[in-house]
Amino acid sequence: MIYVILGIVLLLLVVAAANIKIVPQSKAYVMERLGAYVATWETGFHFKIPFFERVAKIVSLKEQVVDFAPQPVITKDNVTMQIDTVVFFQITDPKLYTYGVESPISAIENLTATTLRNIIGELELDSTLTSRDTINAKIRVILDEATDPWGIKVNRVELKNIIPPSEIQDAMEKQMKAERQRRESILTAEGEKASKILVAEGHKESQILNAEAEKQAAILRAEAIKEAKIREAEGEAEAIRAVGEAKADAIRMINEASPSEAVIALNSLDAFVKAADGRATKLIIPSEIQSLAGLATSLKAFVEDDKAE
Repeated sequence: MIYVILGIVLLLLVVAAANIKIVPQSKAYVMERLGAYVATWETGFHFKIPFFERVAKIVSLKEQVVDFAPQPVITKDNVTMQIDTVVFFQITDPKLYTYGVESPISAIENLTATTLRNIIGELELDSTLTSRDTINAKIRVILDEATDPWGIKVNRVELKNIIPPSEIQDAMEKQMKAERQRRESILTAEGEKASKILVAEGHKESQILNAEAEKQAAILRAEAIKEAKIREAEGEAEAIRAVGEAKADAIRMINEASPSEAVIALNSLDAFVKAADGRATKLIIPSEIQSLAGLATSLKAFVEDDKAE
């Protein structure tokens, strides 16, 4: 009897231990009692009623990432391309996630594909390739609204790859090559233009500097000539002043000596003799000098007659 009681107690302990649940961080347990939802267990210690309650679903509350396979889409200008998407989502309500939709990931994938087709169908190829951010934002808003009844919050949607047809890729590569060549030609032309402008400006600066140098040299030459003429004029003025002073001194000396009229006449005759050294063709002799010359001639004749006797 004792062993039976011990066995029953041991069995109860095992059953109780089996029904003790500890929910870890970032997890949630959806509980059912007799097949109906009863509670959502969050992080901590919980006890499950044996045989009546069960864990319907263990839900991760972390942000999850799902990479969907490429989907064929057609643009507004009838270009078929392959686009694969990456969806970042997080479960906010474990109950809705468990009972809201069958296979939530598959539902999100299909919803993403249809939304992507609708958005791309309104865009042309060039707009599709250059409007990734706009497309991502539109898809995220639509998915977030559609998944609210499922207890899912879509945080972000990214277009991972956009793969156009091979002929479109070849045409795009040719276009890009032509565009690069055009830019290269423009840059080369602009470089040559800038080079010519710099050469012209350098030539202009050189001419300006040469003209300024010649102007400066001319100014210096003019100043040198002016200085030379000034010095020459000063020299001539000094010479004239010296001659005048000499004449004044001579006149003053003569006046101080009080010469007789005969001496003055002889000096005048001597001056005329020097003037008549063969260079002049005519001489005008004052009457005083003529009288003196006649007197001298008479004296010379008288002396010669006296010697003859």
